[in-house]
Amino acid sequence: MPRLPAAVAAVAAVSLAGFSTPASAADAAPPIDTGDTAWMLVSTALVLMMTIPGLALFYAGMVRRKNVLATLMQSFAICCIVTVVWMVAGYSLTFGNGTPYIGDLSRFMLNGIGAHIAKGADIGFTLGAGTPNATTMTIPESIYMMFQMTFAIITPALITGAFAERMKFSALCAFTVLWSLLVYAPVAHWVWSPLGWVAGLGAIDFAGGTVVHINAGVAGLVTALVLGKRVGYGQDDLSPFNLTYAVIGASLLWVGWFGFNAGSALGANGRAGMAMATTQIAAAAAGVGWMVAEWARTGKPTVLGIISGAVGGLVAITPAAGYVLPGSALIIGLLAGVICFWTATSLKHMLGYDDSLDAFGVHGIGGIVGALLTGVFAYGPLSATDANPAGISGSLKQLGVQAEAVAVTIVWCAVVSFVLLKIIDAAIGLRVSRDDEQEGLDMTQHGERINI
Repeated sequence: MPRLPAAVAAVAAVSLAGFSTPASAADAAPPIDTGDTAWMLVSTALVLMMTIPGLALFYAGMVRRKNVLATLMQSFAICCIVTVVWMVAGYSLTFGNGTPYIGDLSRFMLNGIGAHIAKGADIGFTLGAGTPNATTMTIPESIYMMFQMTFAIITPALITGAFAERMKFSALCAFTVLWSLLVYAPVAHWVWSPLGWVAGLGAIDFAGGTVVHINAGVAGLVTALVLGKRVGYGQDDLSPFNLTYAVIGASLLWVGWFGFNAGSALGANGRAGMAMATTQIAAAAAGVGWMVAEWARTGKPTVLGIISGAVGGLVAITPAAGYVLPGSALIIGLLAGVICFWTATSLKHMLGYDDSLDAFGVHGIGGIVGALLTGVFAYGPLSATDANPAGISGSLKQLGVQAEAVAVTIVWCAVVSFVLLKIIDAAIGLRVSRDDEQEGLDMTQHGERINI
């Protein structure tokens, strides 16, 4: 995500007139930085790797054998569906001019960048031209669009962990399209567009604590509650089929997260380097935090526990990565590991909801922890830019602003997700039958079976 002190912003005011011809684009565009461009190409590929195969394997390793292929299919299909949705309207609704609440359709079907892509011309563009947070990027818009697409892809894919093993594939497809347009795009516009109203509050989100993780975690919790518990939950053996898959998936997520966070500096620069360092530190600290908490409680540290903790740390540092120092990253990671452990192992059972793979426990809670602690630990000189020479420092005021951003994200996501689920349930049904669930989604939804 673009890193701006008041908004961590995007392409909200790119003028179509300014891209009317290659000549006028070249005249208006700043020079392209090949180093920044190369880094953003790599970052984009790394973030895409987080979903396929990273998240796909992470989730597939934690379900039962009869649902492995269906779980892999969910991440892969979402990658395909959201790519089309983002190209047609998602990018424009997120980063078009519009209002403080939603972008316009000036980039519908990627209108305005197609000619430049076809001719292979490098273009630069101004983010939020005419706004107090205006800045100039030195990468082609096509790369920025693709980078943002990978974030839009992984967010609904994260949700699938909450309702694993019981949702119709047709309902998943419909929900993915509608949720991407009506939940993800508006929240991303609020937070990352310079025109967004949450950005106007002064809330900061470096790489997606609110937009990606709280959004996905809350939607996952709502979906799990609407669908109800899995057949046999609390009685049958629901243990993971193959934790080797999960470890490989978590490892791919960890490596890909450097594209997620360090790539959000939008260039090969000092902020990218600091974001990479804080990401590594927080992930490791959270892995240790979860492991120690589990060891103390149960007497044995588990493989599933340490990889879940590391992912929780990656989630928590996401909104803070480009705004905090390494010492703060260590604290954020340790706290996230312990808090996510408590949520996944105690709170879930106390309240009785079936968050199958702890999508809410890790992403929702981790995102909330990270977003709030960003307001505590933000280091002014690190977040300073020409637009805001003083930077943004941790304070009670900033913590309050962060809390407001968290609250509005939770409310919007919960309400709209609930309404969408009820509409889809009435139209085509959400949940597979009891018999289909017991047989497994691999066969009943896709007519295939794993042979391993």
